[in-house]
Amino acid sequence: MKIVYMGTPAFACPPLEALAKSAHEISAVVTGCDKKAGRGKNICCSEVADLAEKLNLRILKPESLKADELYEQIKGLEPDLIIVIAFRILPKKLFSLPKLGSINIHGSLLPKYRGAAPINWALINGESETGLSAFYLKQKVDTGDVINQIKISIEDNDNFDSLYHKLSNLASSFLLETIDLIEKNEAKPIPQNDNLATPAPKIMPFDAMIDFGFPADKVNNFIRGMAAKPGAYTFYQGKKLKLIEASPIDYRNESYTRPGTIIKTKKQLVVQCADSALELIQVIPEGKKQMDGCSFINGFKPETGEIMGEMPEESELRNE
Repeated sequence: MKIVYMGTPAFACPPLEALAKSAHEISAVVTGCDKKAGRGKNICCSEVADLAEKLNLRILKPESLKADELYEQIKGLEPDLIIVIAFRILPKKLFSLPKLGSINIHGSLLPKYRGAAPINWALINGESETGLSAFYLKQKVDTGDVINQIKISIEDNDNFDSLYHKLSNLASSFLLETIDLIEKNEAKPIPQNDNLATPAPKIMPFDAMIDFGFPADKVNNFIRGMAAKPGAYTFYQGKKLKLIEASPIDYRNESYTRPGTIIKTKKQLVVQCADSALELIQVIPEGKKQMDGCSFINGFKPETGEIMGEMPEESELRNE
């Protein structure tokens, strides 16, 4: 089949590489525009663009997906199928071009977790399983008829980074299997049940602030869902502190202790939550590298009774 592939971040790279090794023809790879990144503000291409260049594939970097120029370019390629993985929302006139339609590979078991951040939200909500869904594109995001699905378990030690890589690697064989179903006319699309749909909206940096007023297991799931980017964070002594890894511990305090209170600083860095407590295992203090809880104790000398989560004054935030 002649295929136009659309994707931008690292998540879309393993399936692109698998597709390039298959018998299918990749007519073009459509990806995001080059952007300035890093402290030096150097111009960087997307991970997909970088891989496509190594694979000697034709690369298109449109500023607008609604541009007539892009439409004419893709129309001229006469693709049998458009494949979208971790990309932008396509206009109808674009995804309607291929004779076999356009499909998306999404990182959840649709209709659960429709939206930009399905992996994050599955972890935040403490799900025990997730997976990949292949569906035909429709105008309303993530609502198309499902062609194929595959489930995987979410392990207790999974965080966003590990689950992202698991699903990205799994997408390679899953994509080829889905294409095979379409090519052989064996795909049996199933409409999604909108009554079972749950949202997975894009996560902004402010959304990653921790509330220790929740039970420890929920705070821990929140940290897992945010690690390592954008990274769940709190404040300690007026400075931002990212929490990368934590673990709930059994702790019962007969008297009320305010959530966010540091309750242990010998060999373990432990913070009070609503019902129990949380050991902070890996953290990133503002302006520092990642370190374990013991290194934080040795370097910052926290004392029991200190509070995590108190935001600095607004004037201090403006000066950062």
